[in-house]
Amino acid sequence: MIRVLIADDQEIVRTGLRMILDAQPGIEVVGEAATGLEAVRLARELQPDVGLFDIRMPELDGLEATKRLAGPGVAEPLAIVVITTFDLDEYVHEALRAGARGFLLKDAGPALLAQAVHAAASGDSLIDPAVNVRLLETYADAAPAPARPVEPLTRREEEVVRAVARGLTNAEIAAALHISLGTVKAHLAAIMLKLQARNRVELAMWAYQTRRV
Repeated sequence: MIRVLIADDQEIVRTGLRMILDAQPGIEVVGEAATGLEAVRLARELQPDVGLFDIRMPELDGLEATKRLAGPGVAEPLAIVVITTFDLDEYVHEALRAGARGFLLKDAGPALLAQAVHAAASGDSLIDPAVNVRLLETYADAAPAPARPVEPLTRREEEVVRAVARGLTNAEIAAALHISLGTVKAHLAAIMLKLQARNRVELAMWAYQTRRV
């Protein structure tokens, strides 16, 4: 059972998210927070598997709450999915830098919401496909020249990179390539090392810049 903490300053949104998630098999909402400070306190008290955090909250915004619970230097980071109404690319970058494992818009729908929670709980990440595609289109051409791999990517690593750029989760990549989840994670670790990439968005951007997708 994946235990989820919801943080949003609007009660109606928290109620809706709870109803959606509690209806999903294998997911249980264990707490709700109306402010960023309350989210941090409840996360440390309840020890959930995944946090679902809004960005704009009183006292402490969702990005700062994410940083305190999952940012650099945090010994046992919480898997956090940032969910927001505001479709702003800078929020995506800030969320990822703060340590978030996922980014969704509130109109994503129950299926994508559940998928993001499962992905975060398993150590994977998921960015709303609409946001991911636009990020690539907006930033790839303006980004610095793509890095040359420290070592050439293997054929299988090339397949994994292209799958990441298409927005597939680790589980979906494993199914598509007929390999184990552990093998996918091993390939991703090797690819990130070769490209000196910090996250999946950078992998996807590299694939886009080098015309692999």
